[in-house]
Amino acid sequence: MTLAALVLLLAAYLLIDGVFTIAAGVQAARRHERSWPLLLEGVVDIAAGLIAFFWPAITLVALVYLIAFWAILTGILMIASAFRPPNRNEWLLALAGVLSAIFGVLILIAPLAGAVALAWWFGAYALAFGIVLLLLAVSLRRGQPGSEPATRPAFGRGAGAEGDPPKGTPVRAKLTEV
Repeated sequence: MTLAALVLLLAAYLLIDGVFTIAAGVQAARRHERSWPLLLEGVVDIAAGLIAFFWPAITLVALVYLIAFWAILTGILMIASAFRPPNRNEWLLALAGVLSAIFGVLILIAPLAGAVALAWWFGAYALAFGIVLLLLAVSLRRGQPGSEPATRPAFGRGAGAEGDPPKGTPVRAKLTEV
């Protein structure tokens, strides 16, 4: 039961990840950035997910190698995606790619470790990979225009700054003009 659930979970993850990665590739193409690694990664994810979904018995036998090669290829493509112009703070994307490739190589080194060990490795990988991608999301969000903290002053940068109401003007009067 655990192995069948693992195969179906993997299939669902790959299909969903593939769709979102292709969407990210389309957005990169619209911004005239390098998009082919993201698009190719999405196609590889969807293909691997379909194989896992439609042939679960074969996939169960080949699960170790399927996950290993998927992780290695995804890692390489993520590393390639990290080095696209403009050179924004995307070292976290490269780190996620390195983690993915290392995960795949470790599975190839010890394929007979067993399905239970693979489930634990996959869980550890998913946790580390998720943390790195969350850090990347926060890092990219900080660089977006309009992402200033909500605690900035209502008028300018402080006392006497441009945009402050003139001294002696009631704040209520200034707010009604807006």
